Amino acid sequence: MLTFTDAQVLAWVSPILWPFLRVLALFGTMPVIAQRSVPMRLRVALAFLIALCGQASLPEMPLVALDSAQAFLVLLQQVLIGLSLGFAARLVFAAIELAGELVGLQMGLNFAGFFDPVSGGQATAVSRFYGVTVSWLFIVINGHLLLIAAVVRSFHAFPVGPEPFAFLRSTQPQLWGAEIFSLGLWIALPMIAMLLFVNLVLGIVSRVAQQMNVFAIGFPITLSVGLLGVLLTLPMMSAPFTMAIEQMLTHFQ
Repeated sequence: MLTFTDAQVLAWVSPILWPFLRVLALFGTMPVIAQRSVPMRLRVALAFLIALCGQASLPEMPLVALDSAQAFLVLLQQVLIGLSLGFAARLVFAAIELAGELVGLQMGLNFAGFFDPVSGGQATAVSRFYGVTVSWLFIVINGHLLLIAAVVRSFHAFPVGPEPFAFLRSTQPQLWGAEIFSLGLWIALPMIAMLLFVNLVLGIVSRVAQQMNVFAIGFPITLSVGLLGVLLTLPMMSAPFTMAIEQMLTHFQ
């Protein structure tokens, strides 16, 4: 008759359980995979597959009784690290969308705001376009593989232990929000400068030819120049996006 003890079951489960929970928490917040269109069963299956395939490179997991208070702290640590890793990637996406908001504001397209079912809020046309573009770019540059590699390496940087808030003290994720404004303004700055120059020219024209209705011709001109500028600057978006993704993932490596 096959018999086994609680210690043996714990030794079998622990190497899979804690990586599975950390990866599952990552899939709950990371871009693209965390969307509502991705079924929960698929996320759970992928998290289990990654936890199983990463056993060769993962450090030895501590044996923690699942019915103890220490197990709750270890569970909290895995959830916090996984959520923070997905949050770091989402900040880069939010910075790109902020750049779209700024560009759309200068173009006058922020009047065309609509409901975004993904975020549950209002999204403008340029911001949504930038968001979809960087989602494709995220897959093309293997950003999802970078996140998976980062979550596997995070077990070496932040091993499984009963101190969940030590990770927060060392990485300071509350300071990452400044990346949204700096990166978003950096990406939108060429478009803002170009549209500001167009508005300056329209202002000079309105002073020289006062009989011309600048409000009638200003919106089509700024819209046309803005769309042309978006088309020209779109290929250059990959460099700051890739750099920002890699910079955020260094916190976990």
